Amino acid sequence: MEETGGATSAVASVRAVLEGGPANIPTASRVQTVGLHDEKIKLPHYGGYEHFERTGELAENVTHQEIVFRWTMRTEMAE
Repeated sequence: MEETGGATSAVASVRAVLEGGPANIPTASRVQTVGLHDEKIKLPHYGGYEHFERTGELAENVTHQEIVFRWTMRTEMAE
């Protein structure tokens, strides 16, 4: 947490765990840091984007608080 003027502010970001989507998304890319209130993630992947949406669930068996984002669709990059 950050301290500003003696007051403690809330954490501005959280770790997101990406579930679903193509099996060839690298493991390292499946954990992202996102804004506390972000609802969607758009991950560049093989000439397109994989889209994930926040589920509100917490990831299991982790030492940090991580929020689950589940795959919803793929879109192609515009040329």
